[in-house]
Amino acid sequence: MNGSTSSFSYSRSVLPNGLRVITVPMQSTRTVTVLVMVGTGSRYESREINGLSHFLEHMMFKGTTKRPQAMDIAEELDAIGASYNAFTSKEYTGYYIKCSSDRFDTAVDVISDIFKNSVFKDEEINKERGPIKEEINMYRDTPARHVSELFDSLMFGDTPLGWDIAGDKETIDKLQRPQFVEYFNSHYFAQNTVVVVAGNVDASSAHGKVQEYFSDIREHEVMQPMSYKSSQTAPAIKIFNKKTDQTNIVLGFRGLSYLDERIPVVEVISTILGGGMSSRLFSEVREKRGLAYYVGSSTGSFRETGQIAASAGLNNDNLIPALEIILAQFKRMADEAVSEKELRKAKDNIKGTTAIGLESSSSQASFFADQELLEQRIRTIDEQLAKIEEVTADQIQSLSRELFVPDQLNLALIGPFSEDERSITSLINGWK
Repeated sequence: MNGSTSSFSYSRSVLPNGLRVITVPMQSTRTVTVLVMVGTGSRYESREINGLSHFLEHMMFKGTTKRPQAMDIAEELDAIGASYNAFTSKEYTGYYIKCSSDRFDTAVDVISDIFKNSVFKDEEINKERGPIKEEINMYRDTPARHVSELFDSLMFGDTPLGWDIAGDKETIDKLQRPQFVEYFNSHYFAQNTVVVVAGNVDASSAHGKVQEYFSDIREHEVMQPMSYKSSQTAPAIKIFNKKTDQTNIVLGFRGLSYLDERIPVVEVISTILGGGMSSRLFSEVREKRGLAYYVGSSTGSFRETGQIAASAGLNNDNLIPALEIILAQFKRMADEAVSEKELRKAKDNIKGTTAIGLESSSSQASFFADQELLEQRIRTIDEQLAKIEEVTADQIQSLSRELFVPDQLNLALIGPFSEDERSITSLINGWK
């Protein structure tokens, strides 16, 4: 299948083993990105192995049958000046190498090797437990980051969607090599994987090279994660008491699945609320009143559900007035129709940030991989922006009324407050 975006054409094919391959030629760059995305993440784990997806991601750079030592991989990629890393989310795990386009063969060789032939030595697993636990410490010592994890646990409870992607330190200490091998063999296979090559390469030769290196990878039946369904019937609050000078909050509601056709509407809503320095939240909370250093909004989507939330870093004394203002802005979205001027500004903002965000070969690779892996469909940039352009003020108000309701309100907070702080609980429980 072939298609095009505003600037770039792409081709998609499926190898005989089920591996999906997408190539995105870009003559405007000197780089190429090879991205391998696997349809597994922390929501595919049980409580006993929570954190394994992320831990395994680290282990993929620790040695293969062809390159036995971690340094063998690192030195080969450093020698060509490559940028390389990996990431784990709740629903996917990705590995990428970005390099000069004339080093494309090396990138495909190395990334296919770690995908096919990682060995997970006991001594390397034991050695990596320390860095993993320090990464967990780093996240928990960063309130602006940790509060988002608290918000997920509040929203989704004791389910894989509510657990920390990195797991906890006690579980990390218990994981053993057979669990890595079993997870690797049952989740990292052709039918569950997308390979995207984006950059200054010939599409036909790039496809041929991917087929050459990936044609012999594992095959397996695709596994499904535990399904999720919300049972929330009342506002919820989660407070992590910590002696800090700044209170960090995430305040929000359940959103939409990434398969919901109204995703463009919720994107426009989030942009109006907190997308930029002229957005409603930034204007009301920071510019007019000086209550926060950072404030904005964001959306997130999973297979069955999602979230839309505001986040802010506040002086401790400003918590209650800031919460009141943020809640008023959510209510305003449901009560008042957005003006044509503000709607136009939001749409143009999304168009501009999308164009800027897709300039590089790595961002193009992610753009296609995310859609193919999660949605199993690809909408070009033009198609996605056309959907944004179709959003109306009536759709915004209708969806806001559906989402921004009191019994779906959630507040996660890190600061010097107790769980029974009356001023906070009264405000959240009494919001209408």
